[in-house]
Amino acid sequence: MAYFIKALVSGRVQGVCFRDATKKKAIELGVNGWVKNTPQGSVNVVAEGTEEQLSLFIDWLYIGPNYAKVEDVEVEWLKSKGLHEFFSVRY
Repeated sequence: MAYFIKALVSGRVQGVCFRDATKKKAIELGVNGWVKNTPQGSVNVVAEGTEEQLSLFIDWLYIGPNYAKVEDVEVEWLKSKGLHEFFSVRY
């Protein structure tokens, strides 16, 4: 069964290659969706995959790339909509 998450990652997550690293991790795990910076300094993530894939992905979001300092990750789990065929960075 596929799932869909919306996540808001806050902390030092802009200007530290967070979006690119998130895309690489998503592709590695087989997760589809997108990542985008917000005007408030956090990062929005939308992702679809299996429960196991998304759990591993969320665990990684709490860590992020080397120079990030993640303070919080708010996650909302939903039933998959099957809208995403790949993972992308939105600007």
